[in-house]
Amino acid sequence: MDVPAKGNVLGRVVPARYILAILGSVGMAIVYGLKVNLSVAMVGMLNHTAIKMSAHGSLEQHQQVAPTAEVECQPTSNATDSKDADGPFLWSSEVQGIVLSCYFWGYFVSQIPGGRVAELFSAKWVMFFSVCINVVCTLLTPVMAEAHYVAVVLMRVGEGIGGGVTFPAMHVLLSKWAPPVERSVMAALVYAGTSLGTVMSMLMAGVLTATLGWESVFYVMGGLSCLWCVLWVFLVQDSPGQQPLISKEERDFIVTSLGGNNDKSHKNMSVPWKQVFTSGPFLAIVVAHACSNWGWYMLLIELPFYMKQVLKFNMTENAVTTALPFLSLWFFSMGLSKTLDTLREKNIITTTTARKIGTLFASAVPAVCLVALCYIGCNRAGAVALMALGVTCIGGMFCGFLSNHIDIAPNFAGTLVAITNTIATVPGIVVPIFVGVLTHGNQTISAWRIIFFVTVGLYIIEIVVYTIFGSGEQQPWNNLPEEKTDNSEDKPLNNEAEKTQV
Repeated sequence: MDVPAKGNVLGRVVPARYILAILGSVGMAIVYGLKVNLSVAMVGMLNHTAIKMSAHGSLEQHQQVAPTAEVECQPTSNATDSKDADGPFLWSSEVQGIVLSCYFWGYFVSQIPGGRVAELFSAKWVMFFSVCINVVCTLLTPVMAEAHYVAVVLMRVGEGIGGGVTFPAMHVLLSKWAPPVERSVMAALVYAGTSLGTVMSMLMAGVLTATLGWESVFYVMGGLSCLWCVLWVFLVQDSPGQQPLISKEERDFIVTSLGGNNDKSHKNMSVPWKQVFTSGPFLAIVVAHACSNWGWYMLLIELPFYMKQVLKFNMTENAVTTALPFLSLWFFSMGLSKTLDTLREKNIITTTTARKIGTLFASAVPAVCLVALCYIGCNRAGAVALMALGVTCIGGMFCGFLSNHIDIAPNFAGTLVAITNTIATVPGIVVPIFVGVLTHGNQTISAWRIIFFVTVGLYIIEIVVYTIFGSGEQQPWNNLPEEKTDNSEDKPLNNEAEKTQV
């Protein structure tokens, strides 16, 4: 369905809509990379020996208790490498949980306001703000960490405020730029940037911490992210109609496929809150998003600590084994989304079926892997393989429930994803604290087994609810009358658009 790009400055190489998707993906990668780098860097920031002695009263007491506990995994042959020396900070497991979870305090409060601002004014500039505030707070983190952990909390809250508006902003942009037959692919391309950012961040953070010190993680990654801001300002616009670098053919193709609505067609529409919160398909997305995010944040934030505490990997091994599954996630999500879009285009499956298949991959496979991980013990190769498979299949969520908001109500896509993502932020706040409490003075496989079983239970809830109530059909309340109508051209998506998008 590619459109000729004669005379199109961008489209001579890549169509303008894919320039948007690629830069959107890089933007998501930056935000998520700066989000997870602390999880890896913190392994090098903490004085693990002193923290463990404090938790057990003394090192001798810990050694006396250890023989009665379950067998611990032995460190890898080079796990005592001098590069893995203890860091300067004596943050208890509870403090660690607060520092890691406080990102989601800002993330929680910014999403719904960010979604409405993106819909009513400019999603482009909302996304720009998101990346910029993350860059600034990242660059300031080393100085703030030396001052006090509360200062780091403030920086993380600031990053969370910026991170919270990314999904709403990109959903609004995709609702204006993504033709229905390419929606899964474009959404997967954009949102798979989260996994690409994760893998790059974890690898870079591990290597930088081990070689140049933990401070370099924040200075190098924050500095490199500045280039994106310049490219975003000059190459991206809110809609095809505002993009001067797009060809007429591509602009007409996008606008026609979306029902011919102009850029302002939905801006006078108020959100039908009652219909939204009584909609079965929307509530199914809420449940799927919340349950899936518990597992996502468990692996995204806590995986480096599991590798360090239980499997006894050193810093470099930790970074590599934790990060590589997120690279395979990226490839898997792109392949699955393309396959599902092709099947939809050929009318072999419906949009509803496609969304449920993607969501099933993202929940059932990780659940099975976590159950197996509970009993695999110190088999490092097996544990790494299971974690890699589970993380990889989570990529199904990008063409599953995460694309579903645009299907059921494209006029309110930004607000809907803001609502579901706000609710799904609660696991991000709870997970680090939950893990910190359970592993305080008990960094064993048995403690992590409890953590994994809770996660599996939530995955089961996601599978049942979304399979029964999920839908890819556009909902009637998407096209409710506007509050004010100045002329006949400013109207919601027409019926023909509904047929096209479903």
